[in-house]
Amino acid sequence: MERRVGTVLAQVARLMRRAFDERAREIGVTRPQWQVLSVLLRHEGIKQGGLAELLEVEPITAGRMIDRMQEAGLVERRADPADRRAWQLYLTGRGRKIIDRLQPLAVETSRAAFEGVSEEETVQLLHTLDRILENLTGKPAASDD
Repeated sequence: MERRVGTVLAQVARLMRRAFDERAREIGVTRPQWQVLSVLLRHEGIKQGGLAELLEVEPITAGRMIDRMQEAGLVERRADPADRRAWQLYLTGRGRKIIDRLQPLAVETSRAAFEGVSEEETVQLLHTLDRILENLTGKPAASDD
């Protein structure tokens, strides 16, 4: 059963990402871009290394993504007042506008995915997934509320 649960979770995650990707592409945003924007929305001021860790990419890869997104006016680097060698990352006004356009797409994607699933079932699923996250990470699951 464990293998089936993992397989189904992977399939659901892949299909939800694909559905969201298709919608995001309509407004000109790639998956790596929306992932960076999403992380920065929750962790503004994060350093490039921390971003790379959260995205599970190499720091050089994160640096190149940030370079391109900075050139596009979506993010900005600011000097870290505590470390002159480090930069903190922030959304720009343009980046925030893109997030504002992406958030309804995320809601619509989730709505479509959870059609026919009761609120009680959704709450139980989230509770179970939080427990699995805790088991795998050894840390309490972070709340997105």
